[in-house]
Amino acid sequence: MPSAKNLLPKTPMPTSPWLSHFIALATSAAEDDGAHDINHLHRVWRVAQSLLAAHPEADALVVLAGCYLHDTVNLPKNHPDRAKASQMAARLAREMLAEAGFPADKLDAVAHAIEAHSFSARITPLTIEAKIVQDADRMDALGAVGLARMFYTAGRMGSALAHPDDPLAMAREANDSAYSLDHIEVKLATLPATMNTEAARRLGEERVAWLRAFRATFVAEWGGGQAQSGLAGGASKPGS
Repeated sequence: MPSAKNLLPKTPMPTSPWLSHFIALATSAAEDDGAHDINHLHRVWRVAQSLLAAHPEADALVVLAGCYLHDTVNLPKNHPDRAKASQMAARLAREMLAEAGFPADKLDAVAHAIEAHSFSARITPLTIEAKIVQDADRMDALGAVGLARMFYTAGRMGSALAHPDDPLAMAREANDSAYSLDHIEVKLATLPATMNTEAARRLGEERVAWLRAFRATFVAEWGGGQAQSGLAGGASKPGS
C-alpha cells in the first residue's frame, strides 16, 4: 500500500471558473487569524482533491465551495458561540452564493458541508461532499502545519506552551486550554478515528505519529520533573 502522504495530488484538478469567486468571497469575510487565512483554505482544497479522486460520485463544485467558504464566520475557540459558528457560516455562504448566481440546486449541499465541518458543532455529515470537506479541514490540524497552527492559536488565547513540571500530564488531568502541548493528545490524536474516508484516516494517522514524535522531543528539551526522572529521555532543565 502506498504511503498516505503520496495520496496528495501531484497535479491539481481542472480549475473551476468559480474558484476566483470563492476566493474573493472568502477574502471579503476573512478575520485577522493566521490559522484560518486563505492559505488554510488552499490547503483544505488540496487535500479535498485527493479525496475526490477516490470518490468520483461526489460533486466537486460543492466540495470546492465548502472548502473555501467554511470559515466565513470564524469565532475564537473560547468564544461562547463557537459551536454555532459553522451554522452561521453556512447561512452567510448561502446568501453570498445566491447573490453571486451560484446554482440554486447546490446551495443546500454546500450549506450542509459548511455547517458539518466543525468539530465543536458536532453535526454529522450526511453527504459524501460534507464528509470530504470535514476530513480535509481536520487534516489541516495535523502534521507540521497543524502544529504551527496549534501554537499560534494557543498564543492568541494566552495559553502556556506546556505545564512546567508535568508536560505529559502523567500526574494531572490534561488541560489544553491552559497548556498548548496537551492539545495533541486531548484532541489532535483523536481526529484520525473521526475521519469519514479511508484515505483521510491513513494520512491522519501518519500525521499524528509525527506530532507524537515532536511531543517526545519537545518534552526531552523542556526539562521539568518528568524529564529529570527519565520519563522523557533524561533531559536536564533548560538554562532559561
